[in-house]
Amino acid sequence: MVLTILKWLLIVAAVGYLAGLAVLYVKQRELLFPIPPVGRTAPAAAGLPEAEEHVLTTADGEKVIVWHVPAKPGRGVVLFFPGNGDFLAGRVARFKGITADGTGLVALSYRGYAGSGGSPSEQGLLQDAAAAYAFTTARYRAEQIVAWGFSLGTGVAVALAAEHPVGKLILEAPYTSTADVAGAHFWYVPISLLMRDQFHSDRRIAGVTAPLLIMHGTDDPVIPIAFGERLFGLAHEPKQFVRLPGGGHDNLDDFGAMATARRFIDAARG
Repeated sequence: MVLTILKWLLIVAAVGYLAGLAVLYVKQRELLFPIPPVGRTAPAAAGLPEAEEHVLTTADGEKVIVWHVPAKPGRGVVLFFPGNGDFLAGRVARFKGITADGTGLVALSYRGYAGSGGSPSEQGLLQDAAAAYAFTTARYRAEQIVAWGFSLGTGVAVALAAEHPVGKLILEAPYTSTADVAGAHFWYVPISLLMRDQFHSDRRIAGVTAPLLIMHGTDDPVIPIAFGERLFGLAHEPKQFVRLPGGGHDNLDDFGAMATARRFIDAARG
């Protein structure tokens, strides 16, 4: 009797586990790309009137939005790739910090986000990034471009910088792969077998030859700093890793991220 009960408990547990895996598999892109319920917003309405909105066509025919703040003479431009839950209107404070000294900005709204068409995926975001890069190089020399990725956007930035020339690369709260991060949170799930969009920066970083800055908060609960440290170890020189003591994930400007990035960008111009 006891063995029968145990057998049925194991069966129920196994069925529940498999059902949970099925839900995770089907819903994984909703989890990885949690699109905020925000529609298309003009830069001026968001508080960044100096920005121009442009609609780009990607290689696969999607329409994606970028905001462009033209650089002042003698300044470079930041090509910014946001995190997975970001939208451009919500990043205005960061954009003002980037452009305060005349540095230009091209900020990408990924497909599916805030007015951009389509649905997000790793391949889709990389095509969006390629379109944003083409837009930027039509206006600036490659050596003037500082690619800057935050969180999920670090995987986009690494992939771009591994394939295209840029002047500098900034990675803010990066990871080795999204599969590694998901595996740390869902250790009981075979993530590497189930995850479609793994953004393997660990495999791509060797292709990056531009000077690299990594910034990571020591108390990041989303992407622990160990992942940033591991990626840094795989990168070529010249590179620098800046630990921001007490910094979390979304609050690194409160711990000196903008000032750190500004010094790096200024050095790139020097």
